[in-house]
Amino acid sequence: MIKRSVGERVFEIFNILIMLILVFIALYPLYYFIIASFSHPLEVARGHVVFLPRGFETASYIRVSETPFFWSSYLNSVFYVTTGTIFSMILTILGGYALSKRRLRGRKIFTFLILLHMWFNAGIVPYFLNFLNLGLLNTRVAPILEFAVITFNVILMRTFFESIPKEMEESAKIDGANDIRILFTIYIPTSVPAIATLTMFYFVERWNRFLWPSLLVSDPDLMPLQVLLRRLIVQTQHIAREADAGLTDMSEQTIIYAAIVLSVVPLICLYPLIQRFFIKGLLVGAIKG
Repeated sequence: MIKRSVGERVFEIFNILIMLILVFIALYPLYYFIIASFSHPLEVARGHVVFLPRGFETASYIRVSETPFFWSSYLNSVFYVTTGTIFSMILTILGGYALSKRRLRGRKIFTFLILLHMWFNAGIVPYFLNFLNLGLLNTRVAPILEFAVITFNVILMRTFFESIPKEMEESAKIDGANDIRILFTIYIPTSVPAIATLTMFYFVERWNRFLWPSLLVSDPDLMPLQVLLRRLIVQTQHIAREADAGLTDMSEQTIIYAAIVLSVVPLICLYPLIQRFFIKGLLVGAIKG
């Protein structure tokens, strides 16, 4: 065993302290929302809630859950995000696979057009008119189709596919495999780390979308969660007035905190699952011929 010098130990301790500080800065806001949402509103207002909840209360969660269309909006968001993420990944994988082939005619032109979209876009009004003319407003299809592909992700997928040894594809072609079989038996299994990462990016980005869902969907039965939460936050002034009239077990702040906590639950549940695929994908991607 190699004995480390004093300088190396000091450097390691310094790195650990920096990482602990960064982890605390990143996680404490969410932790504070959780403990504050379960605390008594007076304790939150007085600033007494710092590391532990004070005066355990669940009235804010009950109030949020009793909001009209809350659970239907929650299910709508799960449907939009899950279906939309699958649709986005299909387009991203197919686009990245095609662009990774040098034999593709017009490859440079297609790549340039995709990169061009990263720098320039039509703007909000043309996009909205496009959905309006297609008759997609107030439909379940609109939140799935809107901005289904992030061009930067296509470039990342293409770059990862290009890093796969060509000998694997050539061996499969000798055995009679076509492009579809090569994609599903070689490229996708080998690219699990990239696919898992982009899946998480798409999921988080779609789950946090507010502007376009609010423009494309106005029907309460089709409304996603983020749009409903925005309306709930706007209405907290009325809730605060009711609290002054006697509802002392909740306040404007605790209701907002409870809504935020409920909205991030799917993201918290997703990350451990994706992390498992990260590790498995790294092992698969490390075995190359």
